[in-house]
Amino acid sequence: MTQTKRYRSGALQSLHEVAEDLHDVGVIDKATMRDFDLSCLTPVEPLEPEAIKRIREKSHMSQATFALALNVTKILVSKWERGEVRPSGPSLKLLALADRKGIEAIL
Repeated sequence: MTQTKRYRSGALQSLHEVAEDLHDVGVIDKATMRDFDLSCLTPVEPLEPEAIKRIREKSHMSQATFALALNVTKILVSKWERGEVRPSGPSLKLLALADRKGIEAIL
């Protein structure tokens, strides 16, 4: 299964793809490739419960609708907003994109 990458811009996407090709043929080492990943891919940082609620409310969505958009359960969104559980992995990435570009970017 291939993971879709989100880039900060089209130019950075092109640069990153060239770097990946160079890495595949052995011109760029793993450490340099990690640097390219950090500079080209959309960054993901931990979110506080209040920030998650703000993202949802900014999207004008109920917890149930927001959960549907993120492909998670309503109970999980509720736990995120109360701070009982922290989002991670793909969920955290989707929340970061929704925060930066709006929920429309992932719908």
